[in-house]
Amino acid sequence: MKILVINAGSSSIKYQLIDMETEQVIAKGMCDRIGIAGGNFKLKAEGKEDYKIDIQMANHKEAVKLVLDTLVSPEHGVIASLSEISAVGHRVLHGGEKFSGSVVVNEDVIAAIEECCELGPLHNPHNLTGIRACEAMMPGVPQVAVFDTGFHQTMPDYAYLYALPYEYYEKYRIRRYGFHGTSHRYVSLRAAAMLGREDLKIVTCHLGNGSSISAVKDGKCYDTTMGLTPLEGIMMGTRCGSIDPAIIPLLMKKENLTPDEIDTIMNKKSGILGVSQVTSDNRDIEQGAKEGNERYQLIESMIVHQLTKYIGGFAAAMGGVDAVVFTGGIGENNPHYRARVAKNLEFMGVVLDEEINQKAMRTSEEFVLTKPESKVKLLMIPTNEELMIAKDTLELVK
Repeated sequence: MKILVINAGSSSIKYQLIDMETEQVIAKGMCDRIGIAGGNFKLKAEGKEDYKIDIQMANHKEAVKLVLDTLVSPEHGVIASLSEISAVGHRVLHGGEKFSGSVVVNEDVIAAIEECCELGPLHNPHNLTGIRACEAMMPGVPQVAVFDTGFHQTMPDYAYLYALPYEYYEKYRIRRYGFHGTSHRYVSLRAAAMLGREDLKIVTCHLGNGSSISAVKDGKCYDTTMGLTPLEGIMMGTRCGSIDPAIIPLLMKKENLTPDEIDTIMNKKSGILGVSQVTSDNRDIEQGAKEGNERYQLIESMIVHQLTKYIGGFAAAMGGVDAVVFTGGIGENNPHYRARVAKNLEFMGVVLDEEINQKAMRTSEEFVLTKPESKVKLLMIPTNEELMIAKDTLELVK
C-alpha cells in the first residue's frame, strides 16, 4: 500500500510518498512560495535524478495537482497511476479538545477543524486547503487528519489548565494543548523499542527552529512545554518562549504597539533572532560561539539552561526519568548542546559517552549516547513525523 503524506503550510506543501510494505520513501519534495512570486517545485525520487523547476502556483490546489502530475509523469514519476495511492495522510496543526487521535476525514471532521482555526490561524486554514485540494484531485481516496495536538490530549487537567478565571476555559477552551505531538509520539515509541520496555518515564526534546519538550509516562503525554499556541516553552528560532506575561502590556504601552504588533515581535522577532539581532539559525550561533562571539555564547548558555531546567522539572513531576531523547534539526545535529546538558544532569546519574555523542549527527541512525553504567539513558533519535502520519493513515484505512 502506498500512502501520500501532505504537510500544507501557509505558502508551501511538503510531501512524501511512502510504500508501507517496506516503510521506504519512494519520493519526497516540496512546493514552495505558493501564491507569491518566485515559486518552485522539488522532487527527490528513488532511482531518479533530483528534479527542480521554477514555477508559479496560484494556490494549494494547483500545487497539489503539480505534485500528483509529477508523481505519475513518465520522465520524473515513480508510479504509473494515481490509483496506486491508497490514502492520503494530512498533518493538521490544531485539533483542540475535539481530537485525541487521528481520524478519517469527513464533513463533520472538516467542520471541527474549521472551528479550531481560531486556535491555529496560521496553519489550520492551509491544512484544510490541502485536504480539499486532494479530495478534488483524488475523489474517493480516503483522507486522514493527523493532529499535532492529539498526542498531548492525555495530559491531566492539573497539567493543562492555566490559573486564569475558570470561566475562560469554559467559554474559550483556553488551556495548554501542546504541539509537535507526532514527533514526540514517534521518538517515545522508538525509545521504548530501543530500551525494550514500555513502562518508561521519558523526556523528549524536539529541538529545531520551533522547539518543545514533553514528559511521556508509560507511552502517554503527561506534560509539555508549548501551550495554547506554539509560543510557550523554551526559546526558539524567532519565538521568545515563556516570559513574564506582564512584559506584554508594558512593551505595548512603552512602544505604542497594537496586539498584532506585539504578537509579531514575540513570534517572529524574538528567540535566537531577538537576542542575536542577526540570525535565527542555530548553525550560525554554533559557529559564531566557537569563534568567540560572546552574544552567541550567551544564546547557547540560555538554551542549555532552559533545557536543563525543563528536563529536571519534568523528571521531578513524573517521579523520576529513565531516558531523555534528543530529536529535531538541533537535537539530532548539535552534540555540543547534548554534552552540556549531560554535564548538568550528572547529579541524576547521567554518564555520557562523548565518542558516541560526537558520532551521532547528520545521520539517520539511532544512538544511545550514554555509557552502560548511566542511570538515565540519553538517546538521539531522528524524528520521522511523515512515517508516523503514514502509519496512522494505514491503520485507519485498512
